[in-house]
Amino acid sequence: MHVFKHLKRVVTDWFLLGMLGATLLAYFIPSFGASGGSMHAEIVIKVGVFVVFFLHGVNLSSEQIKHGLKNWKLHTMVQLFTFLVFPILWLISSKLLGSYVPALLMLGFLYLCALPSTISSSVALTGSAGGNVPAAILNASMSSVFGIFMTPWLVSLVVGTGSGGIDLGSTLLDLCLMLLLPLVLGQLLRPLLGKFFARHKKYTNLIDKIVILLLVYAAFCNSMVSGMWQTQGHTVILMAFAGSAVLLMVVLLMTTGTAKLLKFNHADKVAAVFCASKKSLAAGAPMAALIFGDNPGLGLILLPIMIYHPLQLIVCSVMAEAYANRHKQQLSKEAIEDAQAA
Repeated sequence: MHVFKHLKRVVTDWFLLGMLGATLLAYFIPSFGASGGSMHAEIVIKVGVFVVFFLHGVNLSSEQIKHGLKNWKLHTMVQLFTFLVFPILWLISSKLLGSYVPALLMLGFLYLCALPSTISSSVALTGSAGGNVPAAILNASMSSVFGIFMTPWLVSLVVGTGSGGIDLGSTLLDLCLMLLLPLVLGQLLRPLLGKFFARHKKYTNLIDKIVILLLVYAAFCNSMVSGMWQTQGHTVILMAFAGSAVLLMVVLLMTTGTAKLLKFNHADKVAAVFCASKKSLAAGAPMAALIFGDNPGLGLILLPIMIYHPLQLIVCSVMAEAYANRHKQQLSKEAIEDAQAA
């Protein structure tokens, strides 16, 4: 019953419905959002991405980040899972299944595995489950900054940096100018603008989601114009669903087991599991536009993260409620034992 409640919440989320709508719109009106089309996607998206990361910088609390610096074991685990364990899982999958999966979809799974963790959902779920919120903020924020450099580098290890690959130097420069620069500017201007944007956070979140929807629409428009989707059957979507679900299940089992092995308390365990298993669509969509440019296969490359995103929200929402209930029961038990001892 709890699962259906969380599933209903996700299914009725306007943003997730918007992603579905963006892909359908690209199917019916591809020329408008494609490169060189009337939407001028190249300019609109660059401006949107810059604004989004500026707002991320303004809303990033340096005080909470400083407060979360203490637990080095937790931070190490999260970052290693995000940028090492995920890519290793992709490498194993590629060796075992690479010959059965379309190359662009396999590249999409590589991109998913190379992405940083989320900020908003990791922190929100950690808080609702009684976890270590400052540590979650620190790890998600660190992951986002590391991802600017790590994500394109991990992708380049597989696709190469020469002809047919990605120009790593140029890509890193673009990412620094479009993502890191506005993030730093936002942090520098936080003392002046922080309170204003905190009061209007729902509007900054709205801008963030609209830019992602524009990116998804433009990516699928280019894929439709190139004829790529016409050559792909329904099998590729089923593969993306199955691969995303299995990846999430394996990672959650591994993160839970690792947190137990490291003997984390409840608060640290929750932060570790949620931060180490998440992947960011908010960072992934803008970075994909900069890393892969006008690649007609961008729609297919983004497909795994577009599926992984709602899956992680459903599963981790259920887990957060279970963690919270278990923690309440434990606290009640300890309170009773303390009262009896007194």
